[in-house]
Amino acid sequence: MVKRFGKNPEGKRLQRIKSSPNYRDGSFRNVEHTSVNPKDVSMFRILKKMITRPSTVSPSAELPNVKTNLKELTAGFPTLVWFGHSSYFLKVNDFRILVDPVFSGNASPFRFFGKAFSGADHYDAEEIPQLDLLVLTHDHYDHLDYPSISKLHEKTKRIVTSLGVGAHLETWGVKNDKITELDWWETQEIGSGIKITATPSRHFSGRTFKRAQTLWSSFVLEIFGLRIFLGGDSGYDGSFKNIGEKFGPFDLALLECGQYGKYWPQIHMFPEQTVKAGQDLQAKKVVPVHWGKFVLSHHPWNEPIQRFTAAAEESGLAYYAPKIGEAVNITNQNNQEPWWLFEHKTEANE
Repeated sequence: MVKRFGKNPEGKRLQRIKSSPNYRDGSFRNVEHTSVNPKDVSMFRILKKMITRPSTVSPSAELPNVKTNLKELTAGFPTLVWFGHSSYFLKVNDFRILVDPVFSGNASPFRFFGKAFSGADHYDAEEIPQLDLLVLTHDHYDHLDYPSISKLHEKTKRIVTSLGVGAHLETWGVKNDKITELDWWETQEIGSGIKITATPSRHFSGRTFKRAQTLWSSFVLEIFGLRIFLGGDSGYDGSFKNIGEKFGPFDLALLECGQYGKYWPQIHMFPEQTVKAGQDLQAKKVVPVHWGKFVLSHHPWNEPIQRFTAAAEESGLAYYAPKIGEAVNITNQNNQEPWWLFEHKTEANE
């Protein structure tokens, strides 16, 4: 169990962190002033709200899903497969990318908390093909999963992550020469026609009680003429517009849309803010993620996608919300099916 927690940076890695312009007074800082609970709501009040969550936070039946054989995926177009929450697979030409994989069935180190919804956990690490690139946005348990990394790293050529996260990976047996840690605005060439840049997000990090010892990032992936924004976790701020001005327009932006709450409004976006972020990025299409797999807040499980689609349609933002496991051509228009609409348990949301 202790190994799952990972390890805080030390030695040369810590010295590099201390020289970062984003690290001040012993921790990483966001671009804009950010508080995890800006209204100073007590932790007791937050925990009480989480304990008394209504039944609608979970779906009443197995989620519609598709099982795609990723090892035999031969589509001749840029392909996305979403696994629920913030885990997804991208294949562009023959280059295979996996982002924030969580295949252990839990978004926490404890089996009794953060269990995946039925229908959202039909993939495991053994079904993932050889990977050219693994991207890890930050070290929270719903994005950095020790059991998954333990099974994936040996069939992964390259890992790109945020500054400091490599300390966890090395503790878990990942070879140092596979790991590239980036500070915000640093770029790494991955191969001919492929490069990745770490960009700011508005969030925090930490696998134990001590926060912000490793960086959290979004990433700009430029690959074979496509520009894809890998959003990670982020509250809304001016960084989206700044990134859009520097790198936009984007062919695709994968943006968080879920696990928000009025007690932590600065570290996760509300769905309407997700639409605004997509516009700021000059995204041609947005895929909303960070929903549909785990209960980490107290809103109904499908409220995020309903609010997002309503706001996107009102604003004219192009989007697609695939079923879990569905192989999607990211450069095409797709006929959206509201697969998330089916009967709930009847208890009212409070």
